[in-house]
Amino acid sequence: MDEPISKAEQFSAKYWHRLEDGRIQCDLCPRDCKLHEGQRGACFVRGRIRDEMVLTTYGRSSGFCIDPIEKKPLNHFYPGSSVLSFGTAGCNLACKFCQNWDISKSRSFDKLADQASPEAIARTAARLDCKSVAFTYNDPVIFAEYAMDVADACHERGIMTVAVTAGYIHAEPRVDFYAKMDAANVDLKAFSEGFYIKQTGSHLQPVLDTLKYLRHETQVWFELTTLLIPGLNDSAEELTMLSEWIVGELGEDVPLHFTAFHPDYKMVTIAATPVSKLVEARKIAQAAGLKYVYTGNVHHQEGDTTFCPSCHESLIKRDWYDITQYHITDNGRCSYCNTAIAGRFDDFAGAFGRRRIPVVIGS
Repeated sequence: MDEPISKAEQFSAKYWHRLEDGRIQCDLCPRDCKLHEGQRGACFVRGRIRDEMVLTTYGRSSGFCIDPIEKKPLNHFYPGSSVLSFGTAGCNLACKFCQNWDISKSRSFDKLADQASPEAIARTAARLDCKSVAFTYNDPVIFAEYAMDVADACHERGIMTVAVTAGYIHAEPRVDFYAKMDAANVDLKAFSEGFYIKQTGSHLQPVLDTLKYLRHETQVWFELTTLLIPGLNDSAEELTMLSEWIVGELGEDVPLHFTAFHPDYKMVTIAATPVSKLVEARKIAQAAGLKYVYTGNVHHQEGDTTFCPSCHESLIKRDWYDITQYHITDNGRCSYCNTAIAGRFDDFAGAFGRRRIPVVIGS
């Protein structure tokens, strides 16, 4: 909180109020950071300057790339389409296992090499035939004002928006933020409060509240991701509780991705997740009643494939991010038995594939 905020970083932010002791409190996420003049919040990108809250990363990005939508991961949101992806810097969680720690934990704004207005991003996405724009790499909650303005510019051009997020946000900004999003992938990092406190510096309940809000009060298409860390959140008991909660509170048609942990950041001594553990987790979730369960960060073709929950035919076969077979109709039904498949689908014109294309965006 002690690095000064430069004049160039000052963009008036929403979601804060004054306290009787002279500090101001950020109301964006459950951290409730209380700031004196010149201080930054735990996310490092929201701070107090001249007696108001500012967002220091508005219009500034750690880079832009075109990705396959499956990389977010979203397997039921216009499969095969391309998405223009970008993030900023900072994060409101403190995950010891962060896979993007050089961006999300950055305290140096030299990471923010690309500057782009919301209109420039939308214009570029349209020019490059991207079906959507994704706010990813770090959590878009902390740059909510920028993300929402980009979403407005995208929607004016018929481009959809995707939030890749931990879902750690207060109720009021949650309403505003998800009103601008068409899809989300939400990290459900574990199913224990102890894990959230010790490994992420946050709490579980606000994330569960976000998931219930998305399911019952929005039209946002969302999928879940749980990174399985050996010995910390991968017990059969916890995975059963997690899966049963999803079925009971969100429904059996919410896709769940179990992804493999790789040693990184502050967890370099823990071994990578074996494929066998992902396969076991997938079977547990399926036994709990979930229809669409996937494995990620490993090469496991069965765990990459979308199966019809009725006739059990393979509908979308994937080899990593390459789609090798596609058998879903334009209106989202199984081509074999006509069962409705949960998700967002339209005319499948081929897959973007495994490519990752860096993009430079002007102002």
